[in-house]
Amino acid sequence: MLRVALLYLIAILFLFPFYIAVVYSIKTPVETAQSPLAFPTHIAWSNYAEAIEASNFFLALRNSVLTTVGTVALTIAVCSMAAYVIARNNTRFYNFFYYLFMSSIMLPFQVLMFPLYKTWSELSLLNTIPGLIIALTGVQIGYFAFLYVGFIKTVPKELEESAVLDGASRYRTFYSIIFPLLKPINSTILVLSALGAWNDFVVSMILVQKKEASTLPLVQFQFFGEYTSQVNMAFAAIILSMIPIMIFYLFAQKWIIGGVTAGAVKG
Repeated sequence: MLRVALLYLIAILFLFPFYIAVVYSIKTPVETAQSPLAFPTHIAWSNYAEAIEASNFFLALRNSVLTTVGTVALTIAVCSMAAYVIARNNTRFYNFFYYLFMSSIMLPFQVLMFPLYKTWSELSLLNTIPGLIIALTGVQIGYFAFLYVGFIKTVPKELEESAVLDGASRYRTFYSIIFPLLKPINSTILVLSALGAWNDFVVSMILVQKKEASTLPLVQFQFFGEYTSQVNMAFAAIILSMIPIMIFYLFAQKWIIGGVTAGAVKG
């Protein structure tokens, strides 16, 4: 009985922020000031309409979708190929790149902020969706390459040897034999990479200053000014931006644990 009660308490603690977000999004500023945690007596659906209009929500939604899809596609392509080469070549040269990927996981992003901004400025990639996609892929590449290497090492080499004997090239072997076998880890990378790209704020804030390329996390930030803050509209925008990625996560969550576990078998 005590265990069940403890589990319910933990669940309530985790769900409480969602309750606050929903309640604040449908409250008026007056009710928010009077009773911050109470459910509103009058539901202010107008917060959502005003948030959509003030934030240019659909443009930001389009940018977030393009950024997320591009980041996921580029991350899977680059990490899977790099991990395949590393996993199949146990030499000092390739092990160096493996440890380089691993060390990048521990590197704080704050170290890269200024060099990244300067480089992107010189390459004219600031305030562009392609520039943001490349940057987000670079941030994610270390951890996901590490997962791929561990998973690929569990794939029998005999499958590749048979393809080579049949005259298949290295690229043909990878895309026809190996890549289809990576479905569990591909699914996991897809989910984790999509969540990271969709919710990213720090990288986007550094590289994007124009509304034309702003993503959903950036437009939510505009509701908080130096002297005033539109809390209710901000939470309405947050709820709207959460809906697409939550739907995606609910459909894809079953692949996360299996893929991470499989990738951790060998490293």
